Formats: sequence, C-alpha cells, structure tokens
Amino acid sequence: MFNKIILIGNLTKDPELRYTPQGTAVASFRIAVNSKIKQQGELKDETLFIGVVVFGKQAESAGQYLSKGRSVLVEGRLQERSWEKDGQKHSRMEVVASSVRFLSKKPGAGETGESAPRAADSAEDIAPPEETTDLEPF
Repeated sequence: MFNKIILIGNLTKDPELRYTPQGTAVASFRIAVNSKIKQQGELKDETLFIGVVVFGKQAESAGQYLSKGRSVLVEGRLQERSWEKDGQKHSRMEVVASSVRFLSKKPGAGETGESAPRAADSAEDIAPPEETTDLEPF
C-alpha cells in the first residue's frame, strides 16, 4: 500500500507547539488548500481545511517561524484520529508531515503602502532552516 500526500496551502492560524513527556516537540496547525472545480460549466473556488501534525526539530522550526497566512508545502501521510467525547464517537483525517517547507511570500503580498515595515514583516526576514526529518514518537 502507498500513503503519501503533498499539499500547498496557507496557515489558518499560528502553529500550536507542545512537547511530549519524553521531550519530543509536536506542532499542530491547519492549512487552507484552494482549488478550482468545474460545476455546471462554471469554475468555482473550493477550499479544504486540513490538519497537519509534525514532530521533532521541524515542529520547533514551525513553531518559531510560521504564522497565520504563511504558505507551506507539506509532504507526509494521511492518518485517521479517533476519539470519544460525551458518548459520541468522532474521527478526523490529518496529515502526519515528514517534511514541511516554508514558502516565500508572493511579491507584493501584504504590502500596504506604509513607509515603515511592520514588526511581523521584519521577523519574516529571517530565513527558516531547510530541515527534514522522519522522526515520530510512535
């Protein structure tokens, strides 16, 4: 069997970084993936919201460098997470990332015509590391 997924999308909010009891970093975030579909002869926009979890050094990098609106390329595998709450069974598909690449902003994106750079823009001038890892705690 083969289980591999590659997505490009924008973060819907800042990543949530936490650590396992063994000290492994775990970052969770959601991305919005846009596509166009043809429906009744018209092109319509479709947006999917997909949960992503990443472990180890990449999780720490994601927590440090990523923020809402940033574009990423995520490579990994699909996994179903199941849980029970208030007697109801729930499940959700998510991507367990083996690689998270930080993509550059589009030229002109976020420009507001202000003469002074915003604090968020100056923090993004720092180049994030280009690391990959297959580390997972399970």
